[in-house]
Amino acid sequence: MALPDVLRHRGFNLYWGGVILSEIGTRGTIAAVLYHVYQLTGSYAQTGLVGAAQAVALLVLSPVGGVYADRLDRRRLLQAAQALAMVVAVGLTILTATGTVSVWLIYLAVILLTAAATFDSPTRQALIPAMVPREQLPQAFALLNPSRELAVLVGPGLGGLLIALGGPALMYGFDALSYCAMVIVLAFIKVPRLPGSPKHESILHQMKEGVAYIKGRTIIWMLMSLDLSATLFSAYRVLLPAVATEILHVGPSGYGILAAAPSAGALLASYTIFKLVSRSDRLGRILLAATVMYGGAAILLAHAGLFWVALPACLLLGAFDAVTTTIRHAAVQLETPDEVRGRVSSIYQMASRGGPALGDALMGKVAASLGPATALTAGGVLTAAYALGFLPRANVVREYAGAKTPEPQQA
Repeated sequence: MALPDVLRHRGFNLYWGGVILSEIGTRGTIAAVLYHVYQLTGSYAQTGLVGAAQAVALLVLSPVGGVYADRLDRRRLLQAAQALAMVVAVGLTILTATGTVSVWLIYLAVILLTAAATFDSPTRQALIPAMVPREQLPQAFALLNPSRELAVLVGPGLGGLLIALGGPALMYGFDALSYCAMVIVLAFIKVPRLPGSPKHESILHQMKEGVAYIKGRTIIWMLMSLDLSATLFSAYRVLLPAVATEILHVGPSGYGILAAAPSAGALLASYTIFKLVSRSDRLGRILLAATVMYGGAAILLAHAGLFWVALPACLLLGAFDAVTTTIRHAAVQLETPDEVRGRVSSIYQMASRGGPALGDALMGKVAASLGPATALTAGGVLTAAYALGFLPRANVVREYAGAKTPEPQQA
């Protein structure tokens, strides 16, 4: 069987492998941090503050990261972001291993790691068009999205295993090594510079250009709102440590399985998703239906009293999330020209990454007052209701067909 055309580019192959390893470390650390904070505090609300710490860095720095992704050497910028994250992960490892870490130091580490990621994420997205021709971009993202799910699957499971073996410090140390590997991989990748935005323009002016572009593309900001409806209201991950240890009584290993299950569901559904994206001309309706069912899966998890009920609920959450993420990301990337790709990607990540961060904080607070089952049930209902609101009337999301369109020009 012939390789896909996109895999004939050595730089992309190296990059792809480095991204997978780095993402495994990142996702494992997120799971370990949630477990670590809950272990130290026993508090839903304080565990939810991990999300608040992420949100602070994301919302403040994401637009700046997008500007620099459009005006600097993207490979070197990504290298610098990974190196910063590596230093923070090493520090967190040492503090945890020596028993001198506190919950506030963990929050600070999360802020710094997320700050690095605000430059990292849009740069990763904007770097890809320099490695492959535009006509191969859908193939590139089709490979990267399942790879992300593989990392989200392996990372939390690895986190649970390493916590069980030697505590969170083992996971943090692995994360530091994964950042180091990505820095080395980037040193061997040679990519031509894309035409960036003029450096003499102010950062504020360039941020405004990115916002103006998104405002002119209704499909992009409506997809952002759908993303937020799911990640803000149905933030179930922050509740998994408590569900695993206090309700299901399955300990850290069981927590690792539940945390990894959504990505397993996404991977199991990947072939079906590929067929849907390739053949269906009703992608907007599929996106909305999957969002409704995502809310339903969150409600199922809220009322799961047994591990073998919670596990399929998490699998379904991952499968429906993969459907919506694949359709949204493809639409956003194909609607965005290279010269504003960094800025659009950075603003979009405020929804795709800031939403879960804020959702963790919100869900932790509501769960502390009403209990996890009531909080997650309400969130699932809100997510489903928002998506259902798009279905009765014609709009660009419902009618989105995924047809190929000419490369957009900057507004």
